[in-house]
Amino acid sequence: MQQTLHSLYLLIALLVAASFGLNNAYAQSTEGEEAAVSEECLAFAADPNADVGDVLRAGCEPTLAQMAALMDNPLGNVAMLFTQFDGYNLENPTNGKDAEQYVYTGIAQFPKKLSQDWNLINRVVWTVPSVPLDQGRIDNFDAGISNLQGNFIPPGMPAPIDLFDGRTTGFGDMYYVGLFAPTVPEDVLNGKLVWGVGFDLSFPTASEDILGSDKYSAGPSVLAAYLGPKWKVGALVQHYWDYAGDDDAADVNFTNLQYLYYYSINPTTSIGAAPNILIDWEQDSNNDVTLPIGIGINKTINIGKVPVRFGVEVFYSAIQPDDIVGSETSWRFYVIPAAPSALFEWMQ
Repeated sequence: MQQTLHSLYLLIALLVAASFGLNNAYAQSTEGEEAAVSEECLAFAADPNADVGDVLRAGCEPTLAQMAALMDNPLGNVAMLFTQFDGYNLENPTNGKDAEQYVYTGIAQFPKKLSQDWNLINRVVWTVPSVPLDQGRIDNFDAGISNLQGNFIPPGMPAPIDLFDGRTTGFGDMYYVGLFAPTVPEDVLNGKLVWGVGFDLSFPTASEDILGSDKYSAGPSVLAAYLGPKWKVGALVQHYWDYAGDDDAADVNFTNLQYLYYYSINPTTSIGAAPNILIDWEQDSNNDVTLPIGIGINKTINIGKVPVRFGVEVFYSAIQPDDIVGSETSWRFYVIPAAPSALFEWMQ
């Protein structure tokens, strides 16, 4: 695990160094392209806060910087497809064993305009976990159950706490998050304040018992973020209670607080992270909270005409469970292609 973290730290350092050079190249290439476009498009291109919908309706193309700013808004008028990989170094305090857990998370996020003043921001989430436990051995093992949650409320990992043998990989639980948000952000401190309130749903679609919760769950969601010229800070809070499912499965009473902090090095590059604070209210006070801190870097580039964000982040859990399986260190890699919602009539 240490070798993996060292490699990720090196990758972050290289991306930071490269971003400064890419920033200069980006400025030079933009100057060369301006001569070939109309004055109206040049005016749009000169305004980093221009409405991308207005840009497209004028027959112009949004700049990479404008698309990067749109992607920075977690409640923006943009469709994004998150392809995210998380790795966790699990530690078992009862026997000293450690092992790796991996989770692929896919998130399709898209807005739907409800009225002149309100949007519904939709997130459809699916997961593919890989856990260091053998489902067959679990089926034959009568032991207590402990839930270890991953990123963005990925599947719970019910597992006997004294086993780290074998591996089970498959489809996990699916989730839906709906957030009602104002269409126009509020002006605050030379930046924008965005917020949304809504609900979340969890569905027991896991292909194996240990890859999911075996419960239908639901709860409230709240998101707020400040989008400044340089800093972007905010948080998404979700809670899940189970209301149906397998009676023998562990109860779900779980909070996920994903807080974010990013600083823009240039219009298309940011450093920061979005860790997940996890609170399992079914555990006792020594084992209920995981609180990670982290650092990383992301860069938005054009692949063809599609803006795509690449990022890597590493985390350390300042607080983790004392007596059950926990994760002290973890990492995340993500790729996010995006498109303005103005391109899709059904989103309007």
